[in-house]
Amino acid sequence: MNLDAMPLARQVEFVFKQLEEELVHAVAGTVTIHIRNNVVGKYGVRHNPIESKNGQIGDKAAAQGMTEAQVQAFRKMAVDSLRMKRSWTHGEIIYDFSVRAGSGVWAASITYESNYNLANGLFRYQPKYTQQALRDAP
Repeated sequence: MNLDAMPLARQVEFVFKQLEEELVHAVAGTVTIHIRNNVVGKYGVRHNPIESKNGQIGDKAAAQGMTEAQVQAFRKMAVDSLRMKRSWTHGEIIYDFSVRAGSGVWAASITYESNYNLANGLFRYQPKYTQQALRDAP
């Protein structure tokens, strides 16, 4: 698949489809998407720590995490949130999410981080004089 030809919204939708299996039943965590030249470079999920009691990891957490419908809503929210992105082409988008235990209510927050490379702007050749100015000089 050629990501260069896809708009960023389609790429973000693709990312969430790839992470869907990991997000279903997740209680809380962070989805991170790295962008370079408006192309998704890498992405992933950081799950918040899994709780255990008396050294045993329980299966109750699996029943309390995000449902498939909530993951679909999360994906739609992530794509819709791209309207807030302005003019930058390099950076990260970070989606923090959590599901309240017992209630099934979920919440997410979005953080944008734009990155710029000063060296690219400083070392572009910009002639001080044009050829015509040099010919007209005394």
